[in-house]
Amino acid sequence: MRKPGCRIGFNDGLLMATGIPLLSFIIPIVFMGCRFSRPPYLSWDKFFVTMGITTTIWLGNRYIMIHSRTKYPQFSQVRRRLWYQSALMLLFTLAANISLGQLADNVFRKDNGALTLTDIIIHSNSAAIFCTIMIIAIYESIYFMNELRKSVEEKELLKQESLKAQLNALKTQVNPHFLFNNLNTLVSVIPENPDQAIKFVQQLSKVYRHILEVQDEQSIPLKDELDVMRAYAFLLQTRFGDNLDITIDVPEEKLRKKIVPLSLQILMENAIKHNIVSSDKPLKVSVSALNGRLVVSNNLQKKNQVNESTGIGLDNIRNRCRLLGNEQVEVTESGSNFTVSIPLIDN
Repeated sequence: MRKPGCRIGFNDGLLMATGIPLLSFIIPIVFMGCRFSRPPYLSWDKFFVTMGITTTIWLGNRYIMIHSRTKYPQFSQVRRRLWYQSALMLLFTLAANISLGQLADNVFRKDNGALTLTDIIIHSNSAAIFCTIMIIAIYESIYFMNELRKSVEEKELLKQESLKAQLNALKTQVNPHFLFNNLNTLVSVIPENPDQAIKFVQQLSKVYRHILEVQDEQSIPLKDELDVMRAYAFLLQTRFGDNLDITIDVPEEKLRKKIVPLSLQILMENAIKHNIVSSDKPLKVSVSALNGRLVVSNNLQKKNQVNESTGIGLDNIRNRCRLLGNEQVEVTESGSNFTVSIPLIDN
């Protein structure tokens, strides 16, 4: 699992505790020809010298990995990070090994006169590069496995949040109060304005159809969300009349952006649910675009509610936006206004 606050991405304490001694044991045998039964012998001093050099190279390369992941944190920058990281690690490994090479020369040549300084440098640099490749392979394998697991978990969580949003919207629209209010509105409109009644039914149908169409979508074009927002606003304004003022002012070029589905409907429902809508206190809701975000604002005139708001609708929007990008939903409440700013998603 990813250890919270661990800069390398996982808890590598056990890996270093076992990997460094193991490499320190293997390197003299494989690269220096050391044996237990004949010269050059694998002795404790060779083991500890190798361990010192291996530890220096391991910890240095580990720091380079942390630096590289800080410099290129995005998963889309992996290729650039690997080139940058590998170049730094190779330079550091060779520099550190050459700097510490005198220790290896003194220890490994004392019972093997056939070894020259050039042999020691070639063998030790080969061992150092092997050690570096092993470190990169181990750490990057675990890193990519963690990222894959994280991606799968986030995708599943996003599906759950999308389903929750769909169910919340359906509950909001299908509940008896919603149907009762809209049917009452329709009954009062039919004798006075049959044409408007037909349009009312059409807009009601459009809202339900939209809910069904976006049930499996993670994001939809802003244009589509605003279209159904206008249909939903028509239903509310037919019911509340001049007591509810809804203004939508979004530039044409922003309509190509995307947004999490049903977010505007949830915010509109919250505004109606928690604020007074009357002739004495008309509710004004505005939808606009600012700095790559969609801003929904309403004047604040809270109802005297027995139960505090649970904030489930806002939490749902926050979670879905977080999983689709790095930007967060911003909520601002002043003495007279309540504003929610939702990040728009590039195609």
